[in-house]
Amino acid sequence: MKLIHYQVEFKTYLGVLSQDEEWVFPLSMMGIEYTEMEELICQITDSQLQLIEHSATKDPDTVIGAARVEDIRILPPIEYPRQDIICIGKNYLDHAKEMAGFEGEEFEIEKFKKEPPIFFSKRVERVTGDGDGILAHSDMTKELDYESELAIIIRKDARNLAPEEVKDYIFGYTIINDVSARDLQARHHQWFFAKSLDGFAPMGPIILTVDSIDYPPHLQVKSYVNGECRQDDNTKNFIHSIDELVSLLSQGMTLSAGTIIATGTPSGVGMGFYPQKFLVPGDEVVCEIEGIGKIKNVVRE
Repeated sequence: MKLIHYQVEFKTYLGVLSQDEEWVFPLSMMGIEYTEMEELICQITDSQLQLIEHSATKDPDTVIGAARVEDIRILPPIEYPRQDIICIGKNYLDHAKEMAGFEGEEFEIEKFKKEPPIFFSKRVERVTGDGDGILAHSDMTKELDYESELAIIIRKDARNLAPEEVKDYIFGYTIINDVSARDLQARHHQWFFAKSLDGFAPMGPIILTVDSIDYPPHLQVKSYVNGECRQDDNTKNFIHSIDELVSLLSQGMTLSAGTIIATGTPSGVGMGFYPQKFLVPGDEVVCEIEGIGKIKNVVRE
């Protein structure tokens, strides 16, 4: 089931995509009244989710307020996150290797596999939606980069979870582009500032609910720049699994409902090429994940 935040004629709605994904049905017409996706995630009941799933199978001619996808504007699923996004660094071996090259470090595969996960946060004032521009911040960075990632969204407050409990605390999945300024990253010797400039969090286009696909998800993660495939790997190749990551993060620290966790990016980012391939104004970046869809953004001044 794919939930969507969208706009029609200057009015915004929460909805569900039809099974053929050609239509969107507003949740309000099902008697489900939530104004924001985070509110829905925190408060929705299992019976409401079942109603939405059933409604997605209906003939669009029988659904009041149904709109063709081509006639709507897709908005970020969660436009204003209530807290920073939690990010996982170096969660694919090939990406960890290319990062080591960028940072001038030696890379020993077996040693790295034994290291604990890398956690950091990403400040987001407003999420960048599908079709919105990525701000180049040319006055601050000359090394603008992309990172296609699977993001998971926590359904209910989670604390001290065992790995086998994690699935029950996940609401669903979406795509995030963890846009990064590599020169700021190198200059400040940490990642927070370099990944938190305005416009550095494209996300969407929908939320795929956790029970819509097998768990753990084995999904192909890709990115394209101006039509050239740059990243292509599968979440089955995570170094640290979703169960391990969420369980560890929840030890002594409450993960509130609505928490967004970006699970790491594959190899193929711009800094990993020789010569490097950083983004410039006018570049089109597409992040795509199997079963979820794609987000497309153009870099602009």
